Amino acid sequence: MSRFEDEIAAEAAPGGCPAVEMVIRGRVRDIGGLNVARLLPYAKRRAIGPFVFFDRMGPVGFAPGTGLDVPPHPHIGLATLTYLFQGAIVHRDSLGTVATIRPGAVNLMTAGHGVAHSERTAPEDRPGGSVLDGVQIWLAQPKPEEQGTPGFAHHAAEDLPELRIGTGITLRVVAGEAYSARSPVEAPGGALCLDLALDDGAALEVPDAAPERGLVVIDGAVLIDGEPHEAGMLAVLRAGSRPRLQAADGAARVMLIGGPPLDGPRSMWWNFVASDPALIEEAKRDWASGDPRFPAVAEESDRLPLPQY
Repeated sequence: MSRFEDEIAAEAAPGGCPAVEMVIRGRVRDIGGLNVARLLPYAKRRAIGPFVFFDRMGPVGFAPGTGLDVPPHPHIGLATLTYLFQGAIVHRDSLGTVATIRPGAVNLMTAGHGVAHSERTAPEDRPGGSVLDGVQIWLAQPKPEEQGTPGFAHHAAEDLPELRIGTGITLRVVAGEAYSARSPVEAPGGALCLDLALDDGAALEVPDAAPERGLVVIDGAVLIDGEPHEAGMLAVLRAGSRPRLQAADGAARVMLIGGPPLDGPRSMWWNFVASDPALIEEAKRDWASGDPRFPAVAEESDRLPLPQY
């Protein structure tokens, strides 16, 4: 267990109702001047379906003249899914992509055998200051795909299905399928990702839509079978359970993530995910040496060095 995992081990507790296996509270980290609450990975729960990493970004206000600045950095063996509630990020990668993501849209970058990218606030959004709020998710690629060709796809907000479920609930299908609506986002590993906005007091039965599931409270507070959960918590649901989810003390926003179990354990180090640790060692050497498997990122000259840990 790494020191980081030791730290977050104290932030989890058994579920307070039969439907919840455990509750994980995110630990705040600084990433390029942005506070994030990291919910996955966790020492005792490495993945939920194909989801191996979940950062709740912000909300953070950037002062005039400043913004998000994450220089080019590498990935292997995963897909990054970025989804915003507020603000904008300019994505540049070693495939030549330059794409700005805004609220409700999805950026899905597939790393395969190797890709590098940067994430920054656009120059035009810096003079007056800005707010950034969203999530960034890593999905482990299935073993046959983890050394495949990298790729990138942008999906506009209006392309994601949006449904009204019952009274006072709006659901967006970010990835996967729910309530007979399918997202165009081709996330790996059979990923399911739903964005649920609940009016005060609104409630629904959480669908048993994937073998492994987790509920991330984004904003507000909710009751899961009567047990309170606050923003920044991840409730890992037991297989087959159908708990009652209700907004408490005002409106709430929740994301449901899940999917089939991974096709075997994954090793993670820095920005690398692999079924074989030897692949991570190769990626370390290649990034440090400037190997062509990680080409330069468009319009970028700096890059993150290999960390010393």
